[in-house]
Amino acid sequence: MFKARRRRSRLSMTSLIDVIFLLLLFFMLTSTFSKFSEVELSAASGGAALEPGMKPLFLQLGAAQLTLNGAAMDLDGLAAALPGADAEPVPLLISLRADVTAQRLTDLLVALRPLRGVAPTVLGDT
Repeated sequence: MFKARRRRSRLSMTSLIDVIFLLLLFFMLTSTFSKFSEVELSAASGGAALEPGMKPLFLQLGAAQLTLNGAAMDLDGLAAALPGADAEPVPLLISLRADVTAQRLTDLLVALRPLRGVAPTVLGDT
C-alpha cells in the first residue's frame, strides 16, 4: 500500500534557452523595420550671388511662430504663400531662432519638399 515516492528530476535549462534563442531569431528575421526618410539640408555658403532682379524670400522659424517676409503665418498656410512649381525657383533663406528644435525644422523642410518653386537654404552660425 505504500507508494514509492518519485524523486523529482531537475529541469534542464539548456533546451529552454535554445527555444528562446530560436524564437528571438525568428522574430528578428521576420519583422520589418520602417525606413526613415531623408531630408535634404543645405547650409548657406559665402560667395553665392543671386541673379539680378531676383529677390529672395526670408523665413524666420521659431518654436511656435513662423514669419515669411515679416508676415506671421502657420505651417499649413505656408504652401499657399510660396511660388508654385511652374515658376523659376526662388531662394528661400531660413533663419532659426534660438528656441527651435530639430523636429520643428524637420517639419518645415518636409512641408517645403513638394514645393518646386523655392530653393530653401538654412542660415546658421559657424
